[in-house]
Amino acid sequence: MNTGSDKRGEAALTADRADRREGAATGGTADRGREERALGSRAPQFIRARRGLHLSWQVGVFVTGLAVVVAGVIMLPLPGPGWVVIFAGMAIWGTEFAWAQLVLRWTKRKVTEAAQRALDPKVRRRNIILTSVGLVVAAVLAGIYLYRYGLVMPWKIKDQ
Repeated sequence: MNTGSDKRGEAALTADRADRREGAATGGTADRGREERALGSRAPQFIRARRGLHLSWQVGVFVTGLAVVVAGVIMLPLPGPGWVVIFAGMAIWGTEFAWAQLVLRWTKRKVTEAAQRALDPKVRRRNIILTSVGLVVAAVLAGIYLYRYGLVMPWKIKDQ
């Protein structure tokens, strides 16, 4: 490996440690005693040992991850699991790049925190009330529309 990638890996590891300390200081779930994998390439040793092969491996991983992320971005406005596919692309990148591993760790931590907050009884009660109010408003608006314009089935629309 070259010294540039070693320095980037060390910087990413230092940033991750600082992020975990911050999470522990604020009462977050970042560091609960579980062992996290070290940042960096997960390529087999024989690939990492050869600079040219490792570089082509990284290019392949990047292009594959990019294709998956682009497919996920395309799925955001179209039917399909856009965010799931985007995170799958990030996971592909995470097999080789420290920055993607840090993004995935941060995302996992935030999702876990949001899930814990959502399970709080006060938050659940508020969410149920807001959902009920939203459904009532939608039903009233639908009733007003139907009262004003009526219900016409598509097969009974007359050509003009």
